[in-house]
Amino acid sequence: MKCFSLTSFNSTADYDNQIVPLLRRMINLNELKLYLSIIRYDSTYIDGIQLHDEILINMTQLNKFTFSIKTTVFNKNIQIDLPSNEDIQYSFIRRGYQHIGSYVQQRITKNEGKCDIYSLPYDFEYFVIVDNSFEGGMFHKVRHLVMMYSYPFEHRLFKLISEDLPFLKYLRIHNDQPQKNKQHSSTLIKFPHLTLLHLWLAHVDYAEEFLLKKNTHLPHLLNLYIGYESLATLTNNFTNDGTYFNFDKLKSLDIEGHFVCPENFKNYFPFL
Repeated sequence: MKCFSLTSFNSTADYDNQIVPLLRRMINLNELKLYLSIIRYDSTYIDGIQLHDEILINMTQLNKFTFSIKTTVFNKNIQIDLPSNEDIQYSFIRRGYQHIGSYVQQRITKNEGKCDIYSLPYDFEYFVIVDNSFEGGMFHKVRHLVMMYSYPFEHRLFKLISEDLPFLKYLRIHNDQPQKNKQHSSTLIKFPHLTLLHLWLAHVDYAEEFLLKKNTHLPHLLNLYIGYESLATLTNNFTNDGTYFNFDKLKSLDIEGHFVCPENFKNYFPFL
């Protein structure tokens, strides 16, 4: 076998006991592509040293290694000082890998940590952002983005995403925390290719961020998932001018929650 690709969108705890032994046997590979979401217990993040010493050192014919690996660690039984983002970067430099991106999540609890490592330019359609520490990069192939965190996503981050993920088509936000720094009026954000926006598990601030035309330009938004309470709050119970919102092109509206449809509901969504 000369080429091998492994993709796992669901999290797995079998990296060390199944995936690593499998890859160690593939000593004749020319190309390797990995998209993995990994859970580890009482351990540390996967970094450049581990990838090299446990897998890549055996692949002497490998010419191309493309990867995106997210590690979530839960350390309840032992105390481990998890590496910083600078530590992760240095672990790749030490093994001679230069074009690498990474970001380590700001710690929420002392027992849990998250870290993303990926080759650059980024070569996958899917990406996950878990906090405001994402620093951008080359993500022109990304079409699907999931954002989930228990602290607010701020305007600066959405501006960065609009610039570095310019061909984004599907965005899902899981965050019930209100924004702290509202700077919507300062800069218009543009997502020219976004067709689906999923806000079921998002605070109303994110609906305001994306669905008000004065904040974000969404010329091709076709599908919207939103909670009824957020929609009612955003439109002031459907009394605000419908032209203020990015509803012009919607062909699909999926509303979470029970509600009685207002009389003028259709006026906001002309193509439904």
